[in-house]
Amino acid sequence: MVTRPGTGYRRILRLWAVLLVLVTVAACTGAQGADREDGGSDSVDVLALPDEDGSDAGPPPEPLQLAVDAVRGNDTPVLAGDHRAPYNYGPTVLLDDGRYRAYWCSQLPGMGPPGDDVLYAEATAPGGPYTAADGSPAVAVFTGEPGSFDGMHTCDPSVLKVEDSYYLYYTGAAGDHNDGNGVGVAHSSDGITWNRLGEGHPVVSASYDEERENAYGAGQPAAVFLDDWFYLMFTDTTGAAAGWNGAGQFVLRARDPLFTDGLEALGQNGFQPVDSTEEPRTFSVVDAFSADLMWVDALQSFVIAHQTEGGTSLTFWDRDFRYAPYERLLIEGPWREGPGLVRSHGGHAPVPSEDPCGRVPFDVLRATTGSVPTDIAHFGLDVVAANGCRDARRAAAVLDGYAVPAPDRTVELVIDGTRVRIERRSVAEKLAHRVLDEPVPAVAELPSDGTLASELPGVQVADGPVGLLTEDRLWVVGGKDVADLNGSRITEVTPQEWAARRNIRDLRRRALRPAGDRIARRRQMRPGG
Repeated sequence: MVTRPGTGYRRILRLWAVLLVLVTVAACTGAQGADREDGGSDSVDVLALPDEDGSDAGPPPEPLQLAVDAVRGNDTPVLAGDHRAPYNYGPTVLLDDGRYRAYWCSQLPGMGPPGDDVLYAEATAPGGPYTAADGSPAVAVFTGEPGSFDGMHTCDPSVLKVEDSYYLYYTGAAGDHNDGNGVGVAHSSDGITWNRLGEGHPVVSASYDEERENAYGAGQPAAVFLDDWFYLMFTDTTGAAAGWNGAGQFVLRARDPLFTDGLEALGQNGFQPVDSTEEPRTFSVVDAFSADLMWVDALQSFVIAHQTEGGTSLTFWDRDFRYAPYERLLIEGPWREGPGLVRSHGGHAPVPSEDPCGRVPFDVLRATTGSVPTDIAHFGLDVVAANGCRDARRAAAVLDGYAVPAPDRTVELVIDGTRVRIERRSVAEKLAHRVLDEPVPAVAELPSDGTLASELPGVQVADGPVGLLTEDRLWVVGGKDVADLNGSRITEVTPQEWAARRNIRDLRRRALRPAGDRIARRRQMRPGG
């Protein structure tokens, strides 16, 4: 979307006219369980579930109702460029090792071409205050690249962290955002300095299945990484399954961030292999513009945040986008432009340390005022009594990095889909995000990956991390303080002696260790369920 002075202002007003008609005519279309003013009930378009032999198994189960509390938020702006920024909208927020890192669409004069920029600021809480590192309200971290498909505008960011890489998916346009946008992707090692991927070409362009008055094209992306798949949800106003005004959200997935390896498109029969990202768009997951996507491990479902008449609707889909497992929720309050969910690594829902199995926070930032969208404010609610660790698959995902008491007075650390027995609780407290007070039965169903016994011998290379030795494993545990708590004596070794041990397992907290090869380990150790 464009919101720059001149043609951009005129364009955003035209799009808002279309969107207001959409809200009036079909305020909650595609959202499960919402009551309309006419007394009807809107629902997700669901597909019949197949049996293992491919035959029709009948309709999906009825959606469950979720319990909520901790409703929060108000229209006080928490995110904006400085006084020169005429608009602020389309945020995405990444919870990254304790920092809430916000990116959004705006414009700062003197930063690249005279079009949309992606601004950045961070905070220690989802409701802010957000500032840049230099103390200013925001800095521009991504702008148009003249001569490329995104030569003037870069907007609608969706930032994804996978291992130690950051990916920025965005809407790009060479000229007027009113016609023929595309989705681009850039890579970063720190989330600040970005390098374009794709040799200057978009990863997704308009399909041109239909010719409509709204010729916006493809854009407004939202990305998720799940089970070694990159998922991309996006608008395409030319898609066959889009509404009369171009509203609709389409989904692709692939094994690589450029959407070239193992590419599949979501259609009427689920995900199917396709040759390109411009194949016909035959199935829309929600009737909306400018939506966001997140995977919720505790609920084992996708959630789409999109704007409807009363605020931000949360529409749920199962893992395969076949049916709605939960009734729709609504985060009420004023809005002027699509919401950005607060998401953790991989585009997953954050896990609250105080109640990881029972509570799921849904926080959104969204523009609330203006003839063009601005004044981004914070709203949210929590799903409670989620029972998010009731089976091994959920427990492995939700409790990754947490530890739980074991029956024999030891502690088990959940890591990469396995459990590691640790004899001393004081050691577990150093390695885990938190040691829970009560056992979680499903953790016992995870495969065991060994035991960290007390008084194991330790080794260290100069000022490097400490490793504890068993017969078949070198367990990296961090500093000398962990070794002391374990009663382990440390012997200094050479880098060659350390590297000679091929079976090395890093148990340090995620925030304290390099990402390494966790994807490969997850492929080997993924639990069933």
